[in-house]
Amino acid sequence: MDSDHDRSSAGGGKDAWPQALNRSAEARDTPGAIPADQAVTTPSTPSPPTPSSPAPSSPTALPPTPSSPVPDPSVTGRGIAGLSTPYQVVAALALSLIGLLACTQVAMVFLHVAPSNTLTKEHGKTIDRWIYPEFEQNWKLFAPNPLQQNVAVHVRAEVVDADGRRTTRWMNLTHEDAKGIRGNLFPSHVDQNELRRGWDFYVNSHDSENRPNGLRGDLSERYVRRIAMLRLSERDYGGTIERIQLRSATSAVAPPPWSTEKISTRPVYRVLPWWTVTPDDLPEHAAEQSRDAARAEANQ
Repeated sequence: MDSDHDRSSAGGGKDAWPQALNRSAEARDTPGAIPADQAVTTPSTPSPPTPSSPAPSSPTALPPTPSSPVPDPSVTGRGIAGLSTPYQVVAALALSLIGLLACTQVAMVFLHVAPSNTLTKEHGKTIDRWIYPEFEQNWKLFAPNPLQQNVAVHVRAEVVDADGRRTTRWMNLTHEDAKGIRGNLFPSHVDQNELRRGWDFYVNSHDSENRPNGLRGDLSERYVRRIAMLRLSERDYGGTIERIQLRSATSAVAPPPWSTEKISTRPVYRVLPWWTVTPDDLPEHAAEQSRDAARAEANQ
C-alpha cells in the first residue's frame, strides 16, 4: 500500500489509470497512439490562452439538440383535406362527375362491342348515339365472325387524249396499299384503313344491285370516287380521265397446308357501273385548276 502511494505521489499525485480512461475516442481508436501510462511528459510552461482561442470544452459536454418544429395548427392536411369546406364540396362533386362519366363510357363501349343481347336490342339506338362518331370501335369482344375472305378493290378509267378514247387496265388499289404496309414498322393509317373502310361504307349502304338503301348511299359513292381519283391522279395516263369504274374481287382464304379442307379460292367479282368524273371528285389542287379553267372559258 505504501509503495503504491509513493508512486502515486511521485507522479504529481495523479494516477495513470484515470488518464487512460479519459483519452479521447480518436486517441483510443488510433493503433499507433501511445498509452497514457507509457507517455513521456516534457515539462513545459503553459502559455496563457489568447482571447481569440476559446477555452476547450469539457469532453462530456454535448451540443445543444435543436428543438423539433412545431406544426402550424392552421394546416389540417394536404390535397382536398387542405381546402376549405366549400372547395372540398366542389372538388368532391367534380370527382364524382368524372367517375360517373368514366363508368358510363366503359359500359357503353362494352355493350357496343359485346354480342347481341337484351340490353343492346332494347337500347341499341342510345348506345349508337353515344358511340358514334367519336368513339367508334372497329372490333368485337368475342369476334364471333372472323374474316375468312380477301377483298381487293380494282379501278379502271376511260381516258380521252389526242388519239380518242381508251380504257385503261384494271389497277389493284388494295395491292398498292399492301405494298406500303408489308415490311413497314410504322405503316400509314391511310394505307391500312382508307380504302378498306371506304369500300365497307359503300357495300353496307347499297344492295346487291348497287342501289342506295338509305341517305348514306350517295355520300358513300362520292367518297369512293374521290379515293379512286386520288390514286389515279398519281399516274400519268396522257389524257383526261372522264369516267371511272370500280369492282371488288372477293376470294376465300386458303386453308393451311396441313388441313384436308377443300375451299375454292377463285375470286368473285362485283362490278360497279361507270361513273362520270366531276370536279368534286378530283383532288383539291386538280379541282381548283379545273374550276379556274372553267371560269376562264366562261369569260372568253
